[in-house]
Amino acid sequence: MYIPPFTITDAIASLIADIAEQVGLLTATTDNLPTPHLRKENRIKTIQSSLAIENNSMSVEQVTAIIEGKRVLGAPNEIQEVKNAIDAYELLLELNPYKEKDLLKAHKLMMADLVKENGRYRQGGVGVFDGEKCVHLAPPAERVPSLMGDLLNWVKQTKTHPLVSSCVFHYEFEFIHPFADGNGRMGRMWQTLLLMQWKPVFAWIPVETIVKEHQQEYYDAIAKSDAEANSTAFITFMLQCLKQALLEMKESNQKSNQKSNQKILVAMRRNPQVTIRELQEETGLSESGVKKNIRQLRGEGLVQRIGGAKGGHWEVRQE
Repeated sequence: MYIPPFTITDAIASLIADIAEQVGLLTATTDNLPTPHLRKENRIKTIQSSLAIENNSMSVEQVTAIIEGKRVLGAPNEIQEVKNAIDAYELLLELNPYKEKDLLKAHKLMMADLVKENGRYRQGGVGVFDGEKCVHLAPPAERVPSLMGDLLNWVKQTKTHPLVSSCVFHYEFEFIHPFADGNGRMGRMWQTLLLMQWKPVFAWIPVETIVKEHQQEYYDAIAKSDAEANSTAFITFMLQCLKQALLEMKESNQKSNQKSNQKILVAMRRNPQVTIRELQEETGLSESGVKKNIRQLRGEGLVQRIGGAKGGHWEVRQE
């Protein structure tokens, strides 16, 4: 079986431990998923950032408008890229990252009406250019099916930690450059899909926003891995991005939680007999989410329940 070359350095091992700890904390405090509002917000960030890396100029506000079905002014091909990415990411929870047919299906959606070879491996040679300089010449087209078969087979069977194997796949995918266009956005999407097999919460972590902020370093890491003939440099870079994305996700969750708590307190002051269902509508949280926030507020001494579930009421501490 083909084994991609890479080395687990001390820095990589440390990053794995840090990320695993952050994921544990995140899933313990969010029932394994962010709130519906944050999920939508992070999906928008993911799509906008991944396309921005490919020079799409659509803003977060414009992507949001497209998702909401509103009319947006802009270059037709850029609007099409956003619509395609929305369709592709809608399938994220249904795709199998180890099946070639699912990879081709996702590419067909991602590049619909943008390239003729959408949903098919490229038929000709392709290179990656920095201006007029070719910085990477991909393998010949006739080798792509076997190379992709080997890579998919490896990532399915490897015992390597998913944090590392997903990065390796991402780099090897970019090296092979299996499609005529759309390789960058597909590689980033597929790493997310692979990470979801380990922890589903990765479906909603917009690591692409961090990659976009460090776009030159992203390309430099690929170039360094090319020069060293292994993906170690790229693994290190992507793990750093994942760690930062998780820290920002934690901060966003804390802010969202504080807003939800304030809404609960306001609702309880307005109507001491307010129900859990009414609080769900007020906050947008699930039933378990509302109950968890109430437990937090009670633990902090901010609210208390007077009487039973039926006929009782909430009492909010006066500040």
